[in-house]
Amino acid sequence: VLLGAFAHDFMAIKVWGNINVGLLIGLGQFLSTFIITGIYVRFATRELDPRAEAIRADLEGRAA
Repeated sequence: VLLGAFAHDFMAIKVWGNINVGLLIGLGQFLSTFIITGIYVRFATRELDPRAEAIRADLEGRAA
């Protein structure tokens, strides 16, 4: 966002044809979002879900 606001000349540098640095950075944001989401899902599946299941089982065991 800061580059888009203050570094117009840098963002307008042509890389290939009509593709410029700003477009590549914008598309890179989508890519990084998917990668970070995938890493979090893998972490949650391995670490958080088993803990949540143990807490749920413990609470339901006490209620019965």
